[in-house]
Amino acid sequence: MRKGKDRMTDAKKIDWRNPMVRKAVAGFVVVTALPALVMFLAAGRIDWWEAWAMICLNAFVTIISRVILLRIHPDLAMERARWTGVQDAKVWDKRLMPIVGLYGPLLMWLVAGFDKRWNGSPQIAIELEIAAFVLVMLGYVISVWAFLENKFFSAVVRIQTERGHTVVSTGPYAWVRHPGYAGGIVSYMMTPIALGTLWVFLPAVLTTIAVIVRTALEDKTLQVELPGYKEYVARVHNRLVPGLW
Repeated sequence: MRKGKDRMTDAKKIDWRNPMVRKAVAGFVVVTALPALVMFLAAGRIDWWEAWAMICLNAFVTIISRVILLRIHPDLAMERARWTGVQDAKVWDKRLMPIVGLYGPLLMWLVAGFDKRWNGSPQIAIELEIAAFVLVMLGYVISVWAFLENKFFSAVVRIQTERGHTVVSTGPYAWVRHPGYAGGIVSYMMTPIALGTLWVFLPAVLTTIAVIVRTALEDKTLQVELPGYKEYVARVHNRLVPGLW
């Protein structure tokens, strides 16, 4: 396992004049602001503490994780910022990635807002909502841990030969092969309860299915194309859930 000091050797001085750096920062701003805009416009109100809590949690995790990323893996930040222009991304992932990363969450926020506007869900005990927020945070922590542990955590599925792509088996990757997706699923499935909008389970389940399909296809791709991945599979047997799948 690489030590913290070794990781810092990957860091480079960030050139804020670089268009890709600016694009990455703009992406962070959009990811932070979009949930608030969508949910409050759909709800037609801003007196909704659960939405504010979710927005603040999302903003905190996004900003902190990206600041750390820019310090330890600035090249990965650039890689993720240019996902729309990547030519060698898998064809199937060009369809799945927007569903998992944009349209799925966007639909969840929309449904949450309209559910709140029309009072479509029964009242949920505040204890359950708080417990759900804790699990959402747990999902974020798992995903961010995977994100920062793996300097090849691209936004699209491709073998990053030009970046010296190798297998990562440390941190959460010692337990499951796709911990970033596992954490995302936990967050998706707990969001309806946390927001007090049970209709959000519909888009959450659909998005989770898309994540599972993407996981299976990505894992198959890595086994075929990434040297050393089959040996990793022999050591770490499960994709998302230890002892299950």
